[in-house]
Amino acid sequence: MSQVKQGKEPLLRIAKRDGISRPKAYGIRVIAVLLSLIVSGIFIFAVTKLNPIQVYEAIFDGAFGTSRRSWVTIRDTMMLLCIGVGLAPAFKMKFWNIGAEGQVLIGGVITAGIMRAYGTSLPTPVLLVIMAIMSILAGCVWGVIPATFKAVWNTNETLFTLMMNYVAIQITSYCVALWENPIGSNTVGVINQQTKAGWFPEVFGQTYGLNVILVLVLTVGMFLYLKYSKHGYEITVVGDSVNTARYAGISVKKVTIRTMAISGAICGLAGFIAVAGASHTISTSTAGGRGFTAIIVAWLAQFNTFVMILISLLLVFLQKGAIQIASQFNLNDYASNIITGIILFFILGSEFFINYRVILRGKKEGEAK
Repeated sequence: MSQVKQGKEPLLRIAKRDGISRPKAYGIRVIAVLLSLIVSGIFIFAVTKLNPIQVYEAIFDGAFGTSRRSWVTIRDTMMLLCIGVGLAPAFKMKFWNIGAEGQVLIGGVITAGIMRAYGTSLPTPVLLVIMAIMSILAGCVWGVIPATFKAVWNTNETLFTLMMNYVAIQITSYCVALWENPIGSNTVGVINQQTKAGWFPEVFGQTYGLNVILVLVLTVGMFLYLKYSKHGYEITVVGDSVNTARYAGISVKKVTIRTMAISGAICGLAGFIAVAGASHTISTSTAGGRGFTAIIVAWLAQFNTFVMILISLLLVFLQKGAIQIASQFNLNDYASNIITGIILFFILGSEFFINYRVILRGKKEGEAK
């Protein structure tokens, strides 16, 4: 009689969670942040022999050490948040819009062009309205093109939107060469520096006050749109299952194009905010990689725009802090970026434990919670 040798049960097994309470999920994230600070502290001491507490103080000082630093941090947070809000509907629909970088650039190019062309002939309020509308339309077009190809011919939206970034970069490079000031500098320079025509006005005595207002209005509006509107419901259904959406009578093509029109439009508006409300110039680095960083923001927030505020602030805080510790302690960029990377690794890794549970040998699935 033959005997069947049974394999030994593995020490660890991984099972998908059916669900997790919100307090527990946030508790896991808090633990991840604390662990990341401990591991970063060990790295700091092992490599640099510096006091980790002093390094963490320097990180805070780099982001909020002065009033100017605080407002620059807020400005950059609003910029990142705006792009994240733009990506939210597309990602919720599971349309992988990797083209936010290009959509921001194309909105910024349109804004800069109008600012240069009509800065001396139109009052600033009118100029701002025209620039906002045209940047929204430009970003919308940049989003609708890949969406149409996806909806009609089922092209790969990841590659298509990524390639659109390079088209936008080349258009921006051409415009920078066309508008360079002074000639031969390969930069546009600050547009309308003397008159400040087309620049955001101060609000409540703050240079970036209008940036904050516009982005927060978008944040609240997108939350309500995704959660309570019919369109938001259709986006959720299409994202969950295309077949279910078709069975329910939802036009997947229409929803795809409409959603990407909104996504691209908001990213185009971010380009307007970057040029008219922050840098007052245009270059290929105007988006500054935020189009890709915003993917992390949207994904970690699970498309909740209010949560995106915290995540955007955290990422910008880490970026500013890394710059500060690199200069204050004479560390190279690699060391400061490693610290940022460790913190992000733990934060991203915490999502695994939120979505999955680890089961030890000898325990049943129902016992591991």
